[in-house]
Amino acid sequence: MEFKLSAFGDEISQKLGNQLKVLKKFNIDFIEIRSVEDVQLLEYNTSIIKEFKKVLDDYNIKVSSLASPIGKISIRGDLKTHLEKFKRAVEIAEYLNTKYIRIFSFYIDEGSTPGNYKNQVIEELTKYTEYVKNSDIVLLHENEKHIFGDTLDRCLYIFQNLKTDKLRAVFDPANFVQCNQHDLYKTYLKLKPYIEYFHIKDAVYLDGEVVPAGQGNGELFNILNDLSKSNYNGFISLEPHLNNSLPGGGEENFQIAYDALLNLISKIESNLVICQEQNEKKKK
Repeated sequence: MEFKLSAFGDEISQKLGNQLKVLKKFNIDFIEIRSVEDVQLLEYNTSIIKEFKKVLDDYNIKVSSLASPIGKISIRGDLKTHLEKFKRAVEIAEYLNTKYIRIFSFYIDEGSTPGNYKNQVIEELTKYTEYVKNSDIVLLHENEKHIFGDTLDRCLYIFQNLKTDKLRAVFDPANFVQCNQHDLYKTYLKLKPYIEYFHIKDAVYLDGEVVPAGQGNGELFNILNDLSKSNYNGFISLEPHLNNSLPGGGEENFQIAYDALLNLISKIESNLVICQEQNEKKKK
């Protein structure tokens, strides 16, 4: 399989050096960078961002995606100021030499009907995609809880209406489970034409608890198995959330998440070998 493995460094530690040491220990050459010292990357000035880049280079670790909080604001909030924050995220992504920026499609206030804001959501996301249309940047929409695009239907609405290669999907199965979206493999297949990135996180329907990959209702075996058969060569990024809160889940929790993913991949590879052998027998 040609998956490129990345991980949320701040799920290990809030100290950048500790994040990178652990990633190297697990032979992970990419980081999905979100926060350092309990501060979102977008809050740092350019000189500090450049210092972070030097540390990354010293460890020979590249940034798979800037895990920004862009779009994690009420659709009725100060969207003009938020657009300026987005422009800063683009600058930081370029300093870090990554093409991907993770974004969201705006919180819908409790008691409001998401469909009432569909036109405004598209209007705001269009501002983002237009801003990066002449750059190498690609925006990744994550199906986060309580935003407009937290269900399959509304995610599809976004992609079918924006119709741009500047906005792609980052698929997070645990978030869909926590939103009570069922049939995750079928959900994945319907979104597959738009998917360019994966978060490896699993959860259970009963209470939304996040669990190691393959131990919940995210149908990760079936999804990753299909990715492998489809020759997917993009990023799969570990976002364990096994401590149920941030900052930092620690190396021990990261080890659990890493081992669970490798166990899944091992099963998939064994399954592929068996399928290949069966096909050879049929030919004979």
